[in-house]
Formats: sequence, C-alpha cells, structure tokens
Amino acid sequence: MQICSVCNEHTPKYRCPVCKTRYCSLGCYKRHKDTCLPIEQPAPTEPETKETFNTEPWTVEDLLHEDDIIDKVPLQRLQLLGQSKELRDLLCNPHLRQLLHTVDGADSKCDAMKAAMQEPLFVEFSDQCLKIVENEANSVNSNEDGDL
Repeated sequence: MQICSVCNEHTPKYRCPVCKTRYCSLGCYKRHKDTCLPIEQPAPTEPETKETFNTEPWTVEDLLHEDDIIDKVPLQRLQLLGQSKELRDLLCNPHLRQLLHTVDGADSKCDAMKAAMQEPLFVEFSDQCLKIVENEANSVNSNEDGDL
C-alpha cells in the first residue's frame, strides 16, 4: 500500500502533474508545490537513419486508424459496465477496490496488472468486465449478421 509522499501518513489519492509525486490532500499539495521539481525528460535520440518522411510531430492516432484498433471498446459497451449489478456487487469488496487503486496508481501498470491477476477476486472482476463487453459485442455482431 502506498503512502503520501508529503505527510507520510495517509493513502495518496492524487498525483502531481509536474513531477508525478503522490499526495493525499490539498494541504499536502500546497506544501509539495513549493519544492516541486519537474521530471527531466531524456533528450530525444536521433534515429539511426537520417531519412524522415514528415517533420511534424506525430501521435499514436496518426499511426492507428480506428479500423486498425481491434481492442478498442466503443463507449456504448463501456457504459454497460456501469449498469451491471454483478460488477457493483464485486466493487463493494474493499480488497478489490484497494487492488484497483494500486493498479491505477502504479508507475509500472504492466507489473501491477501481473500482480493483481494473481488475486482470484481481481480475476473474477476482470472476467465479469470482459463477459459484459464481449456478450454485448457478440449480440451486436449477430444483429448485424441478421440484418444482411
């Protein structure tokens, strides 16, 4: 479990946008901002080839078109998660909520997810989320196939 980097007492709920330090309250943020130092970004390295096709900066969206993103879940399906009684029941468990906070606040999301997936409760939660999203996807696909 993480603790506030400023007061070292409470669970942090926030992260400084400048230096990524975790803190628990407005008071801790005010104390922190006086000593906040931005994280230095490593200098960009030059690619080995001098060939460039476009001198403007690019984004992930430039590389991935909507048709190319196969794991993207449409907003309508994500909203079904909020309507699920099964998910609400699971989220009443304080241990699951703590696991979700830990994953959300982790610097290495991949490592945090691997650790969380060792917990049967987290696996149950993940499976329930996928079941809701995939069942809806299957019903949408079957409706589309039936309309042809």
